[in-house]
Amino acid sequence: MDTAAINKLLEQIHDFELTFAATRSGGPGGQHANKVSTKVEVRFNIPSSDILSPEQKATLLHKLAPKLTTDGELIVTSQATRSQADNKEQAIEKCLALLRRALTPAKKRKRTKPSPAARAKRLEEKKKQAQKKEQRRPPDL
Repeated sequence: MDTAAINKLLEQIHDFELTFAATRSGGPGGQHANKVSTKVEVRFNIPSSDILSPEQKATLLHKLAPKLTTDGELIVTSQATRSQADNKEQAIEKCLALLRRALTPAKKRKRTKPSPAARAKRLEEKKKQAQKKEQRRPPDL
């Protein structure tokens, strides 16, 4: 799946399948923190998603397994600022970044050979190490 297709998919997820909840944020803040719900929680239920294909669901469930609830729900929170709107944006960005990273296929590793100079250097280092160890041995009697 290419980057453009992933971005389009994430746009649809953002528009239709994310649910939000606001709660009181922890930490200092006095009276303001005690009466304003600024912490934002974004939830995305992977198994019940209508937008994702079965293969994409399987990929997300596998790659994001440590971050999911037992129902396969991804929960991302943000409480960095005292603004609910800013925290909501940050939580959405975090959630979409996780999904983007999980859906992006890993690049295939290209096997390479060591250069002749690297091989020669390695052999030379081995010879030096062998000479060092040879000098440490007691002489034969």
